[in-house]
Amino acid sequence: MLFTGIPLEFFLVTSTLMFFIGIYGFITRENIITILMSIELILNSVNINFLAFNRYLYPGQLEGHFFSLFVIAVAAAEAAVAIAIIINIYRRFKSIEVDNVDEMKN
Repeated sequence: MLFTGIPLEFFLVTSTLMFFIGIYGFITRENIITILMSIELILNSVNINFLAFNRYLYPGQLEGHFFSLFVIAVAAAEAAVAIAIIINIYRRFKSIEVDNVDEMKN
């Protein structure tokens, strides 16, 4: 078993640290790529919570795993769309800094 012997609190502390590091990166960074990485960090912390609570509350069931797979699929789609938008922003403005992309014109 993967979680055998490891207390739930360790997973919760790790997930909380990842979540708040992601929030901090999202708020303070100016580069769009690092903001995207911060969002991915937040989503991965949610996945850790899903898997940890599934293991400790419902050890024989797979609901947490299905939710985690759904979050991973949504994150992959979000990353693909975000990277396409970032490429278009770079082509137009020659920068991916948030402050330089303050207006979107036709």
